[in-house]
Amino acid sequence: MNKIVLITGGAQGIGRAIAIELAKQGYDIVINYLTSSKEAESLKEMIIKQYNVRCMIVKCDVSKEDKVDEMVSLIEDTFGGIDILINNAAIDLSNLFHLKNAEEFRKTLDVNVVGAFNCSKRVYRHMIDQEYGRIINISSTNGINTYYPMCIDYDASKAALISMTHNLAFEFAPYVNVNCIAPGFIGTENELDGYDEEFLKEETEKIMVNRYGKPEEVAYLVKFLISDEANFINNTIIRIDGGQKGSC
Repeated sequence: MNKIVLITGGAQGIGRAIAIELAKQGYDIVINYLTSSKEAESLKEMIIKQYNVRCMIVKCDVSKEDKVDEMVSLIEDTFGGIDILINNAAIDLSNLFHLKNAEEFRKTLDVNVVGAFNCSKRVYRHMIDQEYGRIINISSTNGINTYYPMCIDYDASKAALISMTHNLAFEFAPYVNVNCIAPGFIGTENELDGYDEEFLKEETEKIMVNRYGKPEEVAYLVKFLISDEANFINNTIIRIDGGQKGSC
């Protein structure tokens, strides 16, 4: 029986790349989305057709505990449970610092941090009962040492996700490995949208390999961390940033 993977925010960008790469490896895929219904449906059809694995999509606001409970219950009824959780759902309400407000700050934390907590807590019992599980939190170098005041709420959420990784690893041990990936500048469509060539040139010059990353490269790392080859990797934060040269 294939292992079941739930990818939050899985319809686009890094989440989409992860879903495709893991489907290639024979995992059954659950794609969570909130607003990207067309993208989610298209991705589901492509995965089933090309990779011959089971795939379902579930609309859910992960910041809402009751909705997460409904989503996971549906997955359990359909597939039997979740073996691997990829906490990828995130929002970034970038704005000039003096234009930000507490409501936006709370919304960012609710999705990026509380959402990961809700999903992790809900899959806890199944993973512990079967004495197996993997959780990967998708953080960011913005949560380590990349500072943009216009992203202060996003940066804080990604730092919190790193802290949560350590606590979840402690709580879920010894049966469930919990690790965190901190991507740098990854060239998803959303990330590149609206940036001019000069800005992209300046950003890539801050990276030792002199280019931005590909979503597929993050997916390759996820693939490794959930594999048996990574059984002894736990409670670890792994940067995937091409070698960022500085703090900004």
